Amino acid sequence: MSRFLDMLAEKAALIDEALHSCLPPASAAPLVIHEAMRYSVFAGGKRLRPALTLAAAQAVHAPERLVLPAACAVELIHTYSLIHDDLPAMDNDDLRRGKPTSHRVFGEAVALLAGSALFALAFEVLAGCRRDGAILPDRILTVLEELSAACGTAGLIGGQVLDVTSVFRTVGEAELETLHRAKTGALFRMAVRSGAIFGGARPGRLERLTMFAEHFGLAFQITDDILDVTGQAEQTGKPAGSDARNKKHTYVSVCGLETARRRGAEHCAAALAALGEFGPEADFLRQAAVFIVSREF
Repeated sequence: MSRFLDMLAEKAALIDEALHSCLPPASAAPLVIHEAMRYSVFAGGKRLRPALTLAAAQAVHAPERLVLPAACAVELIHTYSLIHDDLPAMDNDDLRRGKPTSHRVFGEAVALLAGSALFALAFEVLAGCRRDGAILPDRILTVLEELSAACGTAGLIGGQVLDVTSVFRTVGEAELETLHRAKTGALFRMAVRSGAIFGGARPGRLERLTMFAEHFGLAFQITDDILDVTGQAEQTGKPAGSDARNKKHTYVSVCGLETARRRGAEHCAAALAALGEFGPEADFLRQAAVFIVSREF
């Protein structure tokens, strides 16, 4: 696990460098919005999603730096979703990544606007790839379409709607999986596919990487649900038991702890199986899948 975390940290450093370049400086007017955007982006995340973008490019023998704009777009969208998820109208959380949430620091209005600004910036960063000509225009358009779908009513927003409207009724495992394929899985899917598409993946390999991403996303969410019950705020960076307090349906509440652990292991195995035809170029993806179900934070 330590070797994987070292490799993840190397990718995170590259991503952070690119994020610093694409975000407006905190000294630019209007100051408060740029300060709030940077506060949340650089609040200590592991950069797992954009690291998967870089790793997907590696898996199809493309250079990491070629897909950095897509990796940045993924992290900007992820951070936007966290800011909005934490708002009082949603989960009303006080901590994110071990720090006060954006609305606790800057107020609800600025937090809402900061999230929206990060959303817009993600599309600007991707569209800007056309300037240097390193990526074919049709690939840029395809990834823009992928990002739009991942954010929309079939992705993040649709999943969030299912999450907030299912609180006061019974939910079965099949519906819960549909919810999490949208709310959590869609961005993992986009992260992997964007790196592969920018990297020029052949259709067969893109399909296998997509299968990996879909199982990876579910394994990640199941482990997250387990950690909400078994983890500590010092490890996870957010209050333990927040799902139960917000009456959210999770794999633990719907299936029980042991079944949730079994489901996580099954999706991890399926993710690894999807990479069967890849060689060592996909080792980071393999280690990421194993890490996800064994992590404690």
